Amino acid sequence: MLLKDRIAVVYGAAGAIGSATARAFAVEGARVFLTGHRREPVALVAKEIIAAGGRAEADEVDALDERAVEDHLRSVVERAGRVDVSFNAVGFCDRGILGTPLTELDADAFVRPIADYARSYFLTARIAARNMLPNRSGVIMTVTALPARMGSVLNGGYGASGAAKEALTRDLSAELAPQGIRVVGLRPHGLPDTATLREAFEAKAERSGLSWEQFEEYITGSSHTHRAMTADEVARTAAFVASDGASGLTGTVVNLSMGRLDD
Repeated sequence: MLLKDRIAVVYGAAGAIGSATARAFAVEGARVFLTGHRREPVALVAKEIIAAGGRAEADEVDALDERAVEDHLRSVVERAGRVDVSFNAVGFCDRGILGTPLTELDADAFVRPIADYARSYFLTARIAARNMLPNRSGVIMTVTALPARMGSVLNGGYGASGAAKEALTRDLSAELAPQGIRVVGLRPHGLPDTATLREAFEAKAERSGLSWEQFEEYITGSSHTHRAMTADEVARTAAFVASDGASGLTGTVVNLSMGRLDD
């Protein structure tokens, strides 16, 4: 098992990537603490993990609330003794932003996803790092998307929010890697098997003029494999990156665009 007896915290564990990653961590032997803005959805994921023989606990945590994140991490350390992996898959979808051209977007609306994503990642990473430093060991991870690195339309500040998270990944690693803590991001491109992508598509459908089928064809046709990646593939990559087998990875974002983006 890649993560045998590791202690992992997953933020946004009710979402497609967060839930798939929580399951992948558990399959690889980790004890997983799932969090979400509401407890009920993450409790269902935890129940599935336990039924499959894994170890999981669910808690309600607002990842934008500094005190809530601190209190939860303290409780994880009290229950499990430490934290080895922090995985931030928190998502914010604002249908009032998606689908609006930048020339028509209010400044506050443009900044909102940048502030929310950066704050959530910063808080969860900083508080996790403080708990990892005494052991000089740990892995901090997050998820971005292709608009962080290439131009896109009708996404408001979401591309800029991803770029901010990727810059923070590099800065955190520069400070923490000498203390034994790795910081890595994952950057997939469009996951049609997730409700998140469908929701984002619907918010932009009228302006884009594309049908769902045409949108799927665009995603699959622009990759080297001519297919789309799945949430489970992202999750399995996350499990490897969190493991000792990926000890050489830090201060970087793993390109999961299947060739759509040339690094």
